[in-house]
Amino acid sequence: MAPALNPQLKRALADRIRYYNELGIYDFYRRETHVPTTQLQPEERELVPRANASAVISAPDLFEVTAKPESVIADPAQGLLAIREDLGDCTRCRLHKQGRKQIVFGVGDSRAELMFIGEAPGADEDSQGEPFVGRAGQLLNNMIKAMGLRREEIYIANIIKCRPPGNRTPERDECETCSPFLMRQIATIKPKVLVALGAVAAKTLLAINAPMSELRGHWYDFRGTKLAVTYHPAFLLRDPRQKKEAWKDLQMVMKELGLVAPSPKM
Repeated sequence: MAPALNPQLKRALADRIRYYNELGIYDFYRRETHVPTTQLQPEERELVPRANASAVISAPDLFEVTAKPESVIADPAQGLLAIREDLGDCTRCRLHKQGRKQIVFGVGDSRAELMFIGEAPGADEDSQGEPFVGRAGQLLNNMIKAMGLRREEIYIANIIKCRPPGNRTPERDECETCSPFLMRQIATIKPKVLVALGAVAAKTLLAINAPMSELRGHWYDFRGTKLAVTYHPAFLLRDPRQKKEAWKDLQMVMKELGLVAPSPKM
């Protein structure tokens, strides 16, 4: 049995959880990185909001935790709308001050069996408010079609929902601030398979710092959902030679979903 917390620490933890709830963060996990506890505040040694770790902390016996708005909604489409409303005109990280035009939440079937997760919106996505609508998006559409699916049948989102200036790689704190909303989208949609597009998506979701050559070709368990890793379409535009490798990854996904492709072309 876990030791009882003293009243002062219990109040501090409750205050910290309410603070994170206000930021849209509802899930709490033990920090698995090797950060000396002397660098953390007392309450942070117990609870750290981290979507990528594996050990979930259960706290109902300590204090009442605010329920996620979508948790009481049966319809996943309405659940996604509740998450979007909770996200609001987000100002939780620096990106809202760095030229973003709008939040790019996600698009697709709220009951999709397959969900693609990219890195971040680009200029076209920032302009149109929808993920993967530029050149990389056109290639992703071809990849989806090659699998025998339509874009409308899947769900597409990104690790972060605002365009970084100059399309730079998202910073770690930006990913950690924004990804809890993605985790809630995944939990609401409940896809059968997740596909991480590119290194940023893969490393953020899996908390594994490894090259793409090692991440690809394997199934991972992500909170009870199978996850595969493949190249980002933008990378494939820069190096078309890797399309054959990406097709192998998609064939692995198709086999899991019971799909038969009309054509292996992308």
